[in-house]
Amino acid sequence: MKAGLLRHAAACRVALAVRPVQPASRASSAALALARFSRSAVALSRPAGSLLRFYSSEAAASQPASDGAPKLISRFEELLQLGVTEQLVRAITEGMRYETMTDVQSLTINSALAGKDVVAQAKTGTGKTLAFLVPIIQKIIAQQPRLAQPPRGHRWARDPPRCDDIRAIVLSPTRELAEQIAEEARRLCKNTGVTVQTAVGGTQKKSMLLRARREGCHLLVATPGRLRDLLDDPTSGIDAPRLAALVLDEADRMLDVGFQDELDAIFHILPTIEQCPRQTLLYSATLPKHVVSLARKFINPTNFEFVQTVKADEVPTHEKVPQFIVPCRGFENLGPTLLEIIRHHTEKADPSTPFKAIVFLPTTASVTYYSHLFRHLRGDEPWMPKIFEMHSRLSQSTRTHNADAFRKATSAILISSDVSARGMDFPNVTHVIQVHVPTTRDTYIHRIGRTGRAGKEGQAYLLVSDIEVPSARYLLPGLPIQRCTDFESGLVDVRRAHRLPDTFEKIREAAKKVPHEVLKETYTSLLLGNMSSVEKQEMVDELNNMAKYTWGMEAPPAVSPKLKRHLGRVRGLRIADEPRFRHSRGRGFRGGFDRDYNDRFENLERMAAEERDGHKPSRVPRASF
Repeated sequence: MKAGLLRHAAACRVALAVRPVQPASRASSAALALARFSRSAVALSRPAGSLLRFYSSEAAASQPASDGAPKLISRFEELLQLGVTEQLVRAITEGMRYETMTDVQSLTINSALAGKDVVAQAKTGTGKTLAFLVPIIQKIIAQQPRLAQPPRGHRWARDPPRCDDIRAIVLSPTRELAEQIAEEARRLCKNTGVTVQTAVGGTQKKSMLLRARREGCHLLVATPGRLRDLLDDPTSGIDAPRLAALVLDEADRMLDVGFQDELDAIFHILPTIEQCPRQTLLYSATLPKHVVSLARKFINPTNFEFVQTVKADEVPTHEKVPQFIVPCRGFENLGPTLLEIIRHHTEKADPSTPFKAIVFLPTTASVTYYSHLFRHLRGDEPWMPKIFEMHSRLSQSTRTHNADAFRKATSAILISSDVSARGMDFPNVTHVIQVHVPTTRDTYIHRIGRTGRAGKEGQAYLLVSDIEVPSARYLLPGLPIQRCTDFESGLVDVRRAHRLPDTFEKIREAAKKVPHEVLKETYTSLLLGNMSSVEKQEMVDELNNMAKYTWGMEAPPAVSPKLKRHLGRVRGLRIADEPRFRHSRGRGFRGGFDRDYNDRFENLERMAAEERDGHKPSRVPRASF
């Protein structure tokens, strides 16, 4: 540990000749990369007092403030001492009822209020949103002091807010997260004159522009694609010639989902820091090379601080979340096992912490299937919580409604694709249940981050078939995952058992009510989906067993000849050229033809291919479960 501390301190001093700040652990590769990034820029020109500083939570607790170094604050009421307007502080302490800051808030707000750029690595659920909203809203008010009060009087009428003079922009990777950030910003700005607008894809651009032109905009929360569209459009009226602050939230996620081109375009459209000095705050759960490259582009290399609240030797999931893997005999066991888990935890839940869960599925079609399935189950099971679904094919208004309803619900189940895996703040989620192996280790970690938030407890389950267990071992080493065999539905062999748990019959009866097209799309999407580490023949066999034993089909859903060619030499597929059969409540099939069958399946194949990650887990030491 001592050697690690010396290496980290040396990295800081090499970056800039500054007062050393004791780190909690050895310097990460990202920290060293940022140090190298700063070194060359400082050699050119560095204003007096500019510095690169590394902070960690343990260092903040143990390091006394030296001369000239700002004292870190830990309570929101102390923001008044740093000049934050009283309306903002009251909105936090009285409106939101927050008193004590999290590590990332304490370590970044101070620096951001001082005008420094910030690169912060922090786990999900640590209060990042307030950490960047407070300083940028205060910066807007400092530039326009009248905004400290709600709009009133003739002066407001003579000089109303404009949408072509935006002072701060927050970029977020998803619509849901952007809406969530904007809602929190509006709560902060409730008793001020600061106007917040949202610009996200999947919504009506025209109505957003009408609202922005009518109300003006000081703070814009946007997704990269929609912001680029607005800035590229000379008729939109959206501009930021005097931009004072830019926030890149969930930076790693924005790059992972393919927003690199949009971010590059936005960088070139916005005024340069030479034309208009601005502050940039970058928050990311992880700091891979492409995030460091992004920091090189947006962050001022002569005056920024790197804040790390994730220790290098720390397990990257919340320490209060017990994690269990539940191996199931086959795909036909997954639905019954999920039902058994939900029933078990709903019945034993304490009244003070009712069961509230997010269930993650690998494809949009499987989200739709499980949503139908459990809604039908709920009709016969009065104990079951209300079911909501979330995936990219829903309209933005439906996604917003479902997110808000689940957020407000005391007990509910959200069945979701990875659109809800990162950044979304759903309070009091007690369980995260993942069905099938996730595509990446980071995906697994970020999904788990939806529970155990704000100091509360949670539990996480990973449901996989036996053929997926080797893939899970390679993908998830070093995580505190325990093997769980407590649920009978996962252990039973449906082909040989004389008696099945009642969960199988309940799932089978509910599946009869699911539209046949939904079952067919689920079958095909899983064939084309994310489980590239599973042998194709094994996948076909598992899906055929699910069609037979769970859906009550005598033959599996047909697939297109194109998909058959794509899968190669596998047995057990039924080709779409054959007569189309309809599911009939356990009585076999009825004939019929589907004229646009192949067209629809080609579209489905394309959508599934877009969802597919396309890489196998690397060969790393196996997990112990």
